[in-house]
Amino acid sequence: MKLAGKVWRYGDNIDTDVIIPARYLNTFDPKELASHCMVDIDESFAQNVKAGDIMVGGKNFGCGSSREHAPVAIKASGVPVVIAASFARIFYRNGINIGLPLLEIGDDVEKIKANDELRVDTATGVIENVTTGDVFHANPLPGFIQDIAKAGGLINYIKEKN
Repeated sequence: MKLAGKVWRYGDNIDTDVIIPARYLNTFDPKELASHCMVDIDESFAQNVKAGDIMVGGKNFGCGSSREHAPVAIKASGVPVVIAASFARIFYRNGINIGLPLLEIGDDVEKIKANDELRVDTATGVIENVTTGDVFHANPLPGFIQDIAKAGGLINYIKEKN
């Protein structure tokens, strides 16, 4: 998938309680979750994010509890990909399960700032910062994970296969 968008930048150790606070977990409606996404760290995110914008985090993005609500809230906000230095493993797997591509670029993430414009190719792992001209290389998503993302998540992927 080829994507382009404006960056919403966050730091290290962004946990699932920050992505979607526990007080909003009385629903699994994606749009309702999106309306509270990042509220405790960035009150402007839910109201101002636009479809296609890209979330960028630091090290250990998505740490904390294993709730699937966190990547669901991000995806339902219109964010088609999250880039970080590294991801907590359970968040990474939950992202795959719901069809949200996640790309790790290590310390190069420090060269990406809020409001930068990025172009991302999840098939090749190439990330171009249009604002600065920098180009980064993440490990591309394996083919079957790309298929899961294109299908909109693991459940849809399995339904398509059957």
